[in-house]
Amino acid sequence: MESTKTSASQSKKQAASPSKIDNDAVIESGKAVLEAELAAIQDVMDRLDGSFAQAVDAILHCKGRVCVTGVGKAGLIGNKIQATLASTGTLAYTIHPVEALHGDIGMIHPDDVIIALSKSGSSELIELLPRLASLGCRIILLTAKLESAAAKHADFVLDIGQVPEACPLGLAPSSSTAAMLALGDALALTVMELKTVKAEQYASYHPGGALGRFLMKTAEVMRSGDDCPTVPDSATLGECYEAILAAPRRAGAAGVIDADGKLVGIITHGDFFRLFKSENRPADKCVTDVMTKSPKSVRMDQRVNHALEIMRAHAIDELPVVDTQGKLIGIIDVQDLLARGFSVVETA
Repeated sequence: MESTKTSASQSKKQAASPSKIDNDAVIESGKAVLEAELAAIQDVMDRLDGSFAQAVDAILHCKGRVCVTGVGKAGLIGNKIQATLASTGTLAYTIHPVEALHGDIGMIHPDDVIIALSKSGSSELIELLPRLASLGCRIILLTAKLESAAAKHADFVLDIGQVPEACPLGLAPSSSTAAMLALGDALALTVMELKTVKAEQYASYHPGGALGRFLMKTAEVMRSGDDCPTVPDSATLGECYEAILAAPRRAGAAGVIDADGKLVGIITHGDFFRLFKSENRPADKCVTDVMTKSPKSVRMDQRVNHALEIMRAHAIDELPVVDTQGKLIGIIDVQDLLARGFSVVETA
């Protein structure tokens, strides 16, 4: 009996153990999928016509919002298209066709433009689109069936083609969804280009993460007011050191300004350290005798990435921020940049 149990257990382990794969065959299989989807996108590009331009114009002049809808995998692709629209300056939202037919249609306004996605054109959209058309909405349909029931209710029909799915069984949406996504990106980004969305506007839609950091201005990260120790060029080193200690946040440097408030120098902790190691270290020495004159600086309207390039190139931890007249208005501390996720090490 025990022998039978052991044999059964071994059989299960053997069945659960995956057979060794052929790396070359797997890579070829992956390439075949990518080639199929690449062919689908190429086919969509070849099919672009006046309907695409009209659809872009409808979105561009939309007085309401863009509503994206679809079922199943097409609906998931629709979520991505909506996110791309919203992140590039076009007001957009998603709605599920079934939920819309059960009350959510109330959130749709006659001024809205609808982007509907359905490969077959025979999904639940058939019931929804006529109602949206009766509201007065303009409808853009992405489909592979130009003569489908859904297409009859659309103002603009964009053809995604009927290339074979990349799925080995030819069933799972793959090539068709790749084509839909690419076409949705083409719509959203063409509208973005025509709206002449600036980098600063794009940054306002992406305040977090790497995108937000890349476009952030120095004024957003600099220390100012009491957190930016400042002394006149007539101050002594002792007074300068007291100003640094008095800053509410730990400061690594103090800016030196002239009578007009213009930056003329900077005193860092490193300067004090080097002075204290020397034999002559009077606290009443004037800051102008020790400071770094005409220090590197950035303007408050420049990007933080530009400030980082200067700090990396010159191995400095504090960088003064000035206005267009050269007056000191703040200082960037490397510790603040690190806390916000910036890297002080040059990355490829």
